[in-house]
Amino acid sequence: MNNLPKNYNPKDFEERIYETWEKEGHFHAEVNKDKKPFTIVIPPPNITGQLHMGHALDHTLQDILIRWKRMQGFETLWLPGSDHASIATEVKVVEKIKNEEGMTKEEVGRDGFLERAWKWKDEFGGRITEQMRKLGDSCDWERERFTMDQGCSDAVTQVFIDLYNKGLIYRGNRIINWCPDCLTSISDAEVEHEDKPGNYYYVKYFFVDNEEEYFTIATTRPETIFGDTAIAVHPDDERYKDLIGKKVIVPLTGREIEIIGDEYPDMEKGTGALKVTPSHDPNDFEIGQRHNLEQLSCMNEDGSMNEVAGKYEGMDRYECRKLFVKELEEKGYIVKIEETDHAVGTCYRCNTVIEPRISEQWFVNMEPLAGPAIKAVKDGETKFVPERFDKIYYHWLENIRDWCISRQLWWGHRIPAYYCSDCGETMVQKDAPEKCSKCGSTNVKQDEDVLDTWFSSALWPFSTLGWPNDTEELKYFYPTDVLVTGYDIIFFWIVRMMFSGIEQMEEIPFKHVFVHGLVRDADGRKMSKSLGNGVDPLEVIDQYGADALRFMLMTGITAGNDTRFKVEKLESSRNFANKLWNASRFVLMNVESDIIDEETAMKNLKPEDKWIMSRVNYVSKDITANLDNFDLGIAVHKIYEFIWNEYCDWYIELVKPRLYGEAGVDKDTAIFVLIKVMKDMLKLLHPFMPFITEEIWGYLPGNDERLIVSSWPVYSDDNCFQDAEDQMELAMNIVRSIRNIKAEMDVIPSKKVTAHFIPGNDKISGMIEEGKGYFSNLANVEEIKIIGSKEEAGDNAASSVIDGVEIYIPLADLIDFEKEVERLEKEKSKLEGEIKRAEGKLNNKGFTDKAPEKVVAAEREKLEKYKDMFAKVIERIEQLKK
Repeated sequence: MNNLPKNYNPKDFEERIYETWEKEGHFHAEVNKDKKPFTIVIPPPNITGQLHMGHALDHTLQDILIRWKRMQGFETLWLPGSDHASIATEVKVVEKIKNEEGMTKEEVGRDGFLERAWKWKDEFGGRITEQMRKLGDSCDWERERFTMDQGCSDAVTQVFIDLYNKGLIYRGNRIINWCPDCLTSISDAEVEHEDKPGNYYYVKYFFVDNEEEYFTIATTRPETIFGDTAIAVHPDDERYKDLIGKKVIVPLTGREIEIIGDEYPDMEKGTGALKVTPSHDPNDFEIGQRHNLEQLSCMNEDGSMNEVAGKYEGMDRYECRKLFVKELEEKGYIVKIEETDHAVGTCYRCNTVIEPRISEQWFVNMEPLAGPAIKAVKDGETKFVPERFDKIYYHWLENIRDWCISRQLWWGHRIPAYYCSDCGETMVQKDAPEKCSKCGSTNVKQDEDVLDTWFSSALWPFSTLGWPNDTEELKYFYPTDVLVTGYDIIFFWIVRMMFSGIEQMEEIPFKHVFVHGLVRDADGRKMSKSLGNGVDPLEVIDQYGADALRFMLMTGITAGNDTRFKVEKLESSRNFANKLWNASRFVLMNVESDIIDEETAMKNLKPEDKWIMSRVNYVSKDITANLDNFDLGIAVHKIYEFIWNEYCDWYIELVKPRLYGEAGVDKDTAIFVLIKVMKDMLKLLHPFMPFITEEIWGYLPGNDERLIVSSWPVYSDDNCFQDAEDQMELAMNIVRSIRNIKAEMDVIPSKKVTAHFIPGNDKISGMIEEGKGYFSNLANVEEIKIIGSKEEAGDNAASSVIDGVEIYIPLADLIDFEKEVERLEKEKSKLEGEIKRAEGKLNNKGFTDKAPEKVVAAEREKLEKYKDMFAKVIERIEQLKK
């Protein structure tokens, strides 16, 4: 029989095995009414990206669940795909056009730009999927989707039209988040808030009817003063209620604005009064709507000041801030400036500080959609793992604003809205109309904007299965079973998929949301380009193999919590793979012919055979329960402990005498059990380390199918041998105790000894008698004596107490008395010297009177310790000389 190569080298087989799995169709899923479906849709990575450590964690978790369910007999679909990533991809293509052609996107035109964008997608879009294969992702590549393929695009158009016709999508002028760098609107979810140092500027607004008096307003954005259209105070604020209706002058502009009463200002915060700038703040916009205030914008799309800012027109907003504040100070308008840290919204893509501005955009009315999504989780239709993450979900939905879905980009799903240039009619439909439905004009143009990337990815669980067509795949695989995702995109993606699935399919999109944390560096810092602490998974795979990376990522992981990338953990995982490889190779070396039949083997099981079979039986039950509960870190620890400690360190050592013995049923039974248990443990390990387990599996006798599609181990009462477990547990504890005694006495493990036992009862006594062979082979015990009392073991004996038995080993078996006495005499002489030194120091009044009490006390403590040690050495010498 062929054996495994001598050295474990994942490069020898990982790529070969993956190609075999894919070629033989083991990843592919079909509608199969005889099997239960189990579906996961992958969070589609951006076509701009490449595999990073966060992907590696996310994909490993999904692959473990898919491989486990596949082995359990489910029709498993892990649907892969990628996202067109509007902003990120457009930025990449614009850069490429600029660098290679020296042109702008406007110069190449929309059609030319899109042609280049699709070319870029074809060239780089598949990069990450090839990297996913390196990790071992067992996705159904035959069903791979892209958010802008024809089917997904049809779904996007259909949803837009449906929501528009229901009045849930509308177009209007509202305050939105604007990125001055990307030159597009972004949704609330795409704004990242971070605390940044800044200032509170306390500015004087002088009254129109009394130029000696002024109103003090605090602002962190003085450049927006040019857009002020009111001052707001709370109508119940005793300080200001008499001022409502009066007018003040906007500093340095000469423009008059009114003081209005509104319930939004917090009377306890700051001055209790607010400048109202409807075009540059979402809360001010709402105040402006309530009071019908003018909407005065003072900035351009690129963050520069416009003509409203007067002499500051054309200046960058921050340069304007600096010079405008300087002018305000010089002319006596500044009361004071306070340093402060305040939350600043930045663009998630380019990190530019966003600028709230009024713009005509398309919005989704979120309130009617949020309610059913909240109810689905509260009713338990969809469950978060861990449960605590539902609070983030509720918080986002319960406080949600209307979703701005239009983006001022060219790459993406173009909004299916058409406008008549003559009468202004808006037509929302799938295909371009030949003429205006209202006036008949042919002067009709499509909306220039595209939809937010998340609008299409919100439909991912059902658009990828054929919706809006009523496909067999959709009916069979939807709703999906588990969504695996990081906690950082709960509001980005999960919320949108939930309300979209419920609205369009009238059913939740997934039954569980399995939330994981981030992969941080060894110091707990977030991995990022700026810190230079990112780790490339492909480099790790190249050096250590995919199995080691996957196993490392699972080690110690708990749902919802961050994990740390540590090279020591990676090396430990590789060592584990190496241990499994060497153990498997050893077992296979001893398989010289056909394995005996199970019936014969089961009749000739020894206690160690029953023990290991019982243990793998229980371990399979525990690991299955752990996977059911999404406790993947606990599951991986249990299979590690079983393979390393129980199978390799104990069972193989226990049966070596039988393997090295004469041919016969005893030897054949040992080989049968070694192979049988190895098959089960490879199955249990396979979801975590798929490559090495499949490679070893291929060398084992009696396998007529790939490990990837073999059956998952199922607990059976027939393989539960509790008596054997009890007996072997006692035997192993005894072996450990004897080994520990030798180690503590600095005796070589091979030293043969006599062991005296005082058993707690007759049953344990019988177990000790039956275990003679184990003690002889594993602890070098050449003689066993069952005794009734400690005295029978003699005075000079080392001892150990474990549950149910006391163990005594004569010192004569452990040490050379003459050498030990010689060593102790040297120790005695050394201690005499220390005692003499300490006593001399403490008898010296110069020391005791001048040294700090703490130092003197420490010296006294040392003296007592030396005296105690000296007494014990004397006692030991006397015992040895008897």
